[in-house]
Amino acid sequence: MHRFAIISAVVALAAAPATRTATPPGSAAPVDAGSRTFKFHYGVTIRDIPPDAKHLAIWVPIPQTDRHQTVRDLKIQSPLPYRTETEPRYGNTVLHLESDSPLPPTIDLVLDAVVERQAYRVLGDGAKDTSPGDDKPSKRDLEADRLVPIDGKIAVTAAEVTRDAKTPMQTARAIYDYVTQELKYDKSGQGWGRGDAIYACDVRKGNCTDFHSLIIGMARASGIPARFVIGFPLPDDRKQGDISGYHCWAELYVKGVGWLPVDSSEASKHPEKREQFFGGLDANRVTFSTGRDLELRSASDPLNFLVYPHVEVDGKPFGGVDKRFSFSDLGT
Repeated sequence: MHRFAIISAVVALAAAPATRTATPPGSAAPVDAGSRTFKFHYGVTIRDIPPDAKHLAIWVPIPQTDRHQTVRDLKIQSPLPYRTETEPRYGNTVLHLESDSPLPPTIDLVLDAVVERQAYRVLGDGAKDTSPGDDKPSKRDLEADRLVPIDGKIAVTAAEVTRDAKTPMQTARAIYDYVTQELKYDKSGQGWGRGDAIYACDVRKGNCTDFHSLIIGMARASGIPARFVIGFPLPDDRKQGDISGYHCWAELYVKGVGWLPVDSSEASKHPEKREQFFGGLDANRVTFSTGRDLELRSASDPLNFLVYPHVEVDGKPFGGVDKRFSFSDLGT
């Protein structure tokens, strides 16, 4: 590979619909018929690489086309050879870079893509499951993650909250209402941001990962398949600018309806949008990956989740990483 090379296969991969989430006939109508087209910039600088380092490895998630977003014109700029890989548990696409010594002290990596994102809602008159067969829930969507148990106090809380629910949809709604009402969006102190369901249950505050980890744990404990989705938010009051960090939400599978999106943390911050964020999402976001405890090829340990770059030097996680995210609208 040459510096600032662009792999056409990667571009084709990003532009082509992923088969596991291809849009089926009769898919849900967008919320407010909304869409947003924008250029997304993902920049990484690995700095202060030790002069005696023997091996460097980098993993970066690549956004994929799915039923709710189209990714095209993906461009990757890198001084190192790279390849794309499929994370085996959830099928995420990952950019993987590796190099042996001699290594430069600093490495810059850039990913740019054009994304068209659709707002959507799966609830409404005549709502039915339009998920393609390869996007149905699997066994893993009912299992615990390392930080999302489905027994103990999570199961007890779920049973209490859903005791009057008669259907899976009522169960999902009871869990969503409970977490949205009881948790406060608060990033003060220690422990928030890891997606620790026990922390969220005990402290009743945190960021989006904490909100949705508790929802996922309670849903799975109640027999409802659930999965974690993470990417980046787009401000709805700006057409361009920097993005400070990630955003995540959850999807719960309700038989007869399909994957039901919920954004409890946004609903907590904006109570007037509580109905909108149960069963629907706006277009002000981009998905980068799905799932927890991701097993990446040759990585030292499973990753809690993947949205920021993961870097290892000589087989150990490396912290000398600067990140830059920004967007610019191209039309709506």
